[in-house]
Amino acid sequence: MSKEVPILYSFRRCPYAIRARWALISSNIDVELREIVLKDKPNEFLSVSTSGTVPCLQLKEKIIDESIDIMIWALRKNDPDRWLDMPAEGYSLIDDVENKFKPNLDKTKYAARYPQNDYKVSRGLAIDYLIDLDKKIEGDFLFGKQPRLVDVAIFPFVRQFAHIDINWFNEFGWKKLKGWLEAFVESKMFNKSQKKFVQWRPNANPVFFP
Repeated sequence: MSKEVPILYSFRRCPYAIRARWALISSNIDVELREIVLKDKPNEFLSVSTSGTVPCLQLKEKIIDESIDIMIWALRKNDPDRWLDMPAEGYSLIDDVENKFKPNLDKTKYAARYPQNDYKVSRGLAIDYLIDLDKKIEGDFLFGKQPRLVDVAIFPFVRQFAHIDINWFNEFGWKKLKGWLEAFVESKMFNKSQKKFVQWRPNANPVFFP
């Protein structure tokens, strides 16, 4: 690939980076992917990302440092699956997963990092969120038979929680949530988004995605 393309700083397992990569795949936008190891962030990355977090998309004219903004930027350029075609409520649900669910997810998955926190309370609040999300799924997805931006923006976090105890998650008795999640993680797009890349180093040959 000879043309100049945006640079995506990414980390394979990060749920924020996962959803950004999904939007780039759906939009058919090529990027140079630079896989960052979070415990070994290169200075070149830190000089670009004001937050020092992934994903970070470096364009000629600006830096996009938030995953949801990367998704919307990509989909506004090309949205063949009509992910942006959703009610305004979808954006509120995206805010909820980030502000209500993610903190309790972290306190459950990384309980040792929060010694003053009651693990059972955080886990219970996370489960309450998922029970409510389960009730909101209409048809196969949150707003009908096709996934929208909100579904793609949320599923990586649900997947992360599910894998804390996948047997418990699979046996919980969800009405819709298990099938909803499986629709994503068992897809070809998920396999494509989770392709492994070696850690990026300055002066390394460029690696392109998707």
